[in-house]
Amino acid sequence: MANNSVIVIGAGHIGIACAHYLQKDGYDVTVIDRSTVGGACSHANCGFLVPSHVLPLTAPEAVWTGMKSVFQPKAAFRVKPQLRAELYRWMFEFGRRCTKRQMLKAGNVLKQILDASMVEYRELFSDPAMNCEWQDKGMLFVFRNDDDLDEFGRTDAMLADEFGLAARYMDGDELVEFEPALLEDLAGAYYYEGDSHLRPDRLNTVWSEQLGKDGVSFIEQCSLDAVETLEGQVTGLLTSQGKMTADHYVFAAGAWSSQFADSLGCRIPVEPGKGYSVTMTRPEIMPTHPILLPEKHVGITPFASGYRIASMMEFSGFDDSIPRARIQQLKDSAVPYLKTPEGPVEQDTWYGWRPMTWDSLPIIGRVPRLSNALLATGHNMLGLSLAPMTGKAIADLVAERASDLPLDALSPTRFL
Repeated sequence: MANNSVIVIGAGHIGIACAHYLQKDGYDVTVIDRSTVGGACSHANCGFLVPSHVLPLTAPEAVWTGMKSVFQPKAAFRVKPQLRAELYRWMFEFGRRCTKRQMLKAGNVLKQILDASMVEYRELFSDPAMNCEWQDKGMLFVFRNDDDLDEFGRTDAMLADEFGLAARYMDGDELVEFEPALLEDLAGAYYYEGDSHLRPDRLNTVWSEQLGKDGVSFIEQCSLDAVETLEGQVTGLLTSQGKMTADHYVFAAGAWSSQFADSLGCRIPVEPGKGYSVTMTRPEIMPTHPILLPEKHVGITPFASGYRIASMMEFSGFDDSIPRARIQQLKDSAVPYLKTPEGPVEQDTWYGWRPMTWDSLPIIGRVPRLSNALLATGHNMLGLSLAPMTGKAIADLVAERASDLPLDALSPTRFL
């Protein structure tokens, strides 16, 4: 095969998925990462695979929520005051898109990618070697307050009408019988049976190990310092481990992607959206289903090997601290809902920077002025759920095949 070598920059869920589909097509693939394989935002997230999450962050109420958060340090969704012009440009563009029309438009694009990715995952997990604690048990959206439950009921009706996503409603004895870990005085819940969950760090490990056996090279602790270009092509990468060259280059660097915008000659409006998690040993009364608490903006994930509470969204730049107050806030969030809200031993605390775009859609496509460079970034809070079809689309683009995805809506050219 001519032009058969590819370097993927970034070894998170997206980079690994790109390597998977490129390797299947017969390309010689090298993946480099500034840290370790799956060591950043892909390490300790909720692990949710969520076809139900078609509604983007650009919802009509998001602007008011963000404005209030400036004055609420404990808000689960928070914009931390900071003097960065690019953040305020991002917020302005984000705010312009917080309309119902834009929400539904983006949601229809996301649904195509989410549904197709779930099909790919099911095929992938049919291989016994891909043991990542995947459980196909759906997801519960649980509410304590009647008003919040009623409000989400309207959202659920819209999801059914606009996207065909019908949920099962439960409350009272039916809810506690379905999920015995829940307290008995909750308002109710909606169950989306098409969702599932896995242990993301385990997925990173088994997937990259399998790809390594198939010939993909992973180079860790390899930071990208500069991109060399000439006459409309990338000609090489200057890295901390020397110069590297290939026929094609895929930039799947997550929240760091915007740092390469000048080198690539295109706009990459990605802002880091910080999330947290705490992983514990299994509590005495363990949930049998993954649980989302919309009132707290928190997710709860039961693993075979542990128990995790995660989420929140902070726009605070590349702040790498893990405030103990935030971890305690995660733990406290579960108290009004679960009989045993904490595991006996805290195993790990974590933060990750999600790559957030101002229109809530990922950036997948060729770099406008560089024929052999592609972007696969900006997956917001859905990187794990969107990874397979992102990788498949990148492989299609490299091979110059037609894609099943609406790539015009995802292309970097939309920011020109």
